Amino acid sequence: MKDSAWKQKDIWTKKEFTLLLLLEFIFVIVVIKYAIQSFYENWFNNTLYSGTLTGLTIAIVLLTGLYVVALRPKKLSWREVGLRNFSTKFWWKIPFWLLITIILSVIVMLLTSFLGNSVDNSKTESLQQNINFFTILIGVISAGVISPIYEEIFYRGFVYRWLRVRLGMNWGIVISSLIFTVAHFPTFNAMPVNFITGVVFAWTYEKTGSVIPGIIIHGAFNTIAVVLTVIG
Repeated sequence: MKDSAWKQKDIWTKKEFTLLLLLEFIFVIVVIKYAIQSFYENWFNNTLYSGTLTGLTIAIVLLTGLYVVALRPKKLSWREVGLRNFSTKFWWKIPFWLLITIILSVIVMLLTSFLGNSVDNSKTESLQQNINFFTILIGVISAGVISPIYEEIFYRGFVYRWLRVRLGMNWGIVISSLIFTVAHFPTFNAMPVNFITGVVFAWTYEKTGSVIPGIIIHGAFNTIAVVLTVIG
């Protein structure tokens, strides 16, 4: 698909969109984030390991669901959800977009800190309590690799594109970012940052036509957060 054609047209219907949102908000949140994660926590007795395996499980479920529901029946490739090359002219903008993501996130964290909010969660607390090469590596793989890949493909490659075609860029960015934010339930404390990053990542997809820049920025941003957790 050339140029900006992906912004104007796709062959999906409300059926695919609804089924995949149900997969996220019913199966992932209710079954995986509660029942299965509780099983992992009892198994490992470590929230870093259980959280990482939970993230991997979510990635497998959502990407499999995306393939089975939206791609395979239509005989579409992963290019349709943004896994495509992008113009080399955007490479120099990736560090700039990363910097913007960091600055906006810091501003949001400072504003919410006045309300007594914190972006720490059980995984970061577990990492802080047991810092070594292996736990840092697990943290980077979880936050800097697994999450960025499946989240950018699912929330930007499919959800944002579906909304963008039907509602335009502005509403597409806002609503997809809200969906991305709510999908991080029950980590309420990180939701303001989730929304801001969702906006930036959708914008990078809008400009480049590829989710790869978003994956790079998302991965770098999360990896920096892991490093700050370790040294902080």
